[in-house]
Amino acid sequence: MAAMKDYINLVKPGIIISNSIAAFGGFWIAYISSERILTGAAFFVTMVSALAGTALVMAAGTVYNNYFDRHIDAKMERTKSRASAAGKMSPRSILACGTLLGAAGLAILLTVNILTALLGFAAFILYAVIYTVWFKRSSVWSTFVGSFPGASPPIMGYCAAAGHVDMTALVLYAIMFLWQPPHFWAIGITRKEEYRAAGVPLLPVVKGNHLTKLSMIRYIILLVPVTLLLYFYVGLDHLSPLYFISALILGFTWIYKSCQGFKTDHDVKWSKGMFAYSLLYFCLLFSVMIVDTFIMAFIIKG
Repeated sequence: MAAMKDYINLVKPGIIISNSIAAFGGFWIAYISSERILTGAAFFVTMVSALAGTALVMAAGTVYNNYFDRHIDAKMERTKSRASAAGKMSPRSILACGTLLGAAGLAILLTVNILTALLGFAAFILYAVIYTVWFKRSSVWSTFVGSFPGASPPIMGYCAAAGHVDMTALVLYAIMFLWQPPHFWAIGITRKEEYRAAGVPLLPVVKGNHLTKLSMIRYIILLVPVTLLLYFYVGLDHLSPLYFISALILGFTWIYKSCQGFKTDHDVKWSKGMFAYSLLYFCLLFSVMIVDTFIMAFIIKG
């Protein structure tokens, strides 16, 4: 019988937390760069609604992902203990949970604006159906396709505050889009034989570790200048050199770590380090982004 912790694990809390950081980053950047168009209670109500709605929609996607992947997860050491894979939860209860979360999330996002709700719905369909049901089972391009919905949180947060999509929103989207493949392929190399046994045509399984490493470094090299673009699109009035320098250091550190993969004889150990750094990179980049804009807006300018 499923316990409360099984329902909590079903939504993959780590993913929800990282998505919420990205969503808040997008919301905050829009708020600052749009001359603080939201004030007083409207700011807090919109922010809480945007973050809660985004988290619930993303949670619905992960629950549906668990539902569709329960037979695959049962074959993998990393996921076989999940309640959905171990049979602790009935398929019907998993679907009910996911549907309830999704409906609640979309309802909340509709109170923010229609654009944010549409982006949330599109992300859910792309992730829960097109990626999970179709590409993950059939194509080596699954990680690329999954990055489209996976990169939605910052642009959803941005649109919640700004009410429109512009180049700053697209740069935020591109940052999270480019971050995801090397992050996920690091897991793929670490768990390659598990994915092979489960019949998942992930890039390391189909093309091997060397080509996967090449693909990872291509994304990371492209990611670095895209993170710097944000500095110019948000504007020098809102971001200081602190962000620019931090983005450079974080990016080149990741490139260096990626290059080490071509020298190592221990791919699994290297990939675990790459995965850990990808999480650190993500959290630090968005944290510096948020803190820097806060300092510029409220401490320096007042």
